[in-house]
Amino acid sequence: MWRIVTLVALLIASPLAAHAQRLLIPMDDGQTNHLKAYGLTYKAMKTGVQAEWLLNYRGGSFLLPDAPELRRRAALDGISTEPISDAQLAGIRREIAAGNMESVPLEKAPRIAVYTPLEAQPWDDAVTLALKYAGIEFTPIYDEQVEQGDLTKYDWLHLHHEDFTGQFNKFQLGYRDAPWFRDMVAKNAAMAKKLGYASVPGLKKDVAERIRQFVERGGFLFAMCGATETIELAIAGKDVDIAGEFADGTPMDPDADSRMQWKRSLAFKDAHLEHSPFVNSMSDIDGHQVNVPGRRQPLGTFTLFNFSAKFDPVPSMLVQDHRSVINDYYGVTTSFTKATLKPGDTVLATEEGAPWVKYIHGDYGKGTWTYLGGHDPEDPQHAIGNPPTDLSLHKSSPGYRLILNNVLFPAAKKKPLKT
Repeated sequence: MWRIVTLVALLIASPLAAHAQRLLIPMDDGQTNHLKAYGLTYKAMKTGVQAEWLLNYRGGSFLLPDAPELRRRAALDGISTEPISDAQLAGIRREIAAGNMESVPLEKAPRIAVYTPLEAQPWDDAVTLALKYAGIEFTPIYDEQVEQGDLTKYDWLHLHHEDFTGQFNKFQLGYRDAPWFRDMVAKNAAMAKKLGYASVPGLKKDVAERIRQFVERGGFLFAMCGATETIELAIAGKDVDIAGEFADGTPMDPDADSRMQWKRSLAFKDAHLEHSPFVNSMSDIDGHQVNVPGRRQPLGTFTLFNFSAKFDPVPSMLVQDHRSVINDYYGVTTSFTKATLKPGDTVLATEEGAPWVKYIHGDYGKGTWTYLGGHDPEDPQHAIGNPPTDLSLHKSSPGYRLILNNVLFPAAKKKPLKT
C-alpha cells in the first residue's frame, strides 16, 4: 500500500517540481552569446515574466522561469542555458547571500526610444546595432517627436551621437563639400525652420532642454560619444551663444565660459569651451581630444569598478561583465576629464593614472543619466564611412555588454536602502 501512496505522491509532485525549476542564463565565459542573452531576458519580461539579475554571480547571470518558449528562443539564438532545480537554486541563493552578490528582480520591460535621425547610416550608432542584434524593441525619434512631447511615452532614452550645440560636430572642417554632410545640414536647417527656430543651434538647445526635463521627471538617459559632452554644453549654455558662425550666422559669445549655468547640467561643471571654429573640439570635457592634432591622446584600457552589490546595486548593474579590464576605443568624445565631473557623479570605469574617466552615472531630479565615452566598443579607430560592426562576430563583446546593462537597468525593482 505504501508503494502506491508513494507513487501517487511522486506523480503529483513531479509536475510541481518541473514547474518550480528555473533557467539560469550564465553570463561568465560559459555563455556562448552574451549579447542575445539580454534580448532573451527582455523578451521574457515583455510577456509578463519576472526575471532576476544575479549581480556578480557568474558575470551577472539572469534567472528566468524554465518555460518551453524561452528554451526554444535560446536555442535558436545560440544562448547557453542551464536548468536549475529547487535544490540548486537554494545553493545559489546561499552563495549570493554569503558573498559580494545580490539578486535583483527585473519586472516591467522599459519602453525604449533612440534619438536618431531617420537617415542615420548603419555605422552611426553602436546602441542601435546592439538593440537590433539582441532583438530588443525600440522606437526611433528625433527633433520633431521630442518637440511634440513624445518623450512622455518612454522610460529609457538613448542619444545618438548628436551635437546638441548645433555645430554638426564641426565636421565642416573636413567634410564641408561631402554630399552626406551638405544633406545633413540642409535637413536640419529645414527642420529648425519648420519648428519655428531661427537656427539649428536654437532647435538643438530646446531639444536638450526637453531631454533634461525628461530626466528630471524620472526618465532614464543613456548617451555615448559626442552626445554626452554636447548635451551638457547645450543645457548649461541655454542662454549663451556657444555655436560658431558656421552654425547660426554669428560668432560664439567671447564671454561664453563665464556665462555658462553649470547648476543646470547633469554631469559636468566648469568646462572651458573651444572658441576657435578651426579646432575640432567642443570643450575640455573630453580628455582624449581625438580630432585635434597635437592634443590627441593614445588609447589604453579601462577598468570597471567593483561595487558592493548589496549596498550599491545600481552601479553594480551598470558594470556587470565577464571582463573587468576592457580595451578603450575612440569617439568624438572618448573620455571625461576628472576636473569637469560634478561631486555627486559615480565613476563606473577609469584608466589608471589618467586625468580622465570612461564611464559615469548619476541621479538628476527623479531620474538618472549614464554616459559612456567612445563610439563603438569593437571599432577602436572608428572613421566615417566604415562598414557597420557585425555583432555576430562579437557575440561576447564586454564593451557592448555595458550598453545592454543600461537597457535592462530601468526594469530593476528598486529596493529600500540598507542601513
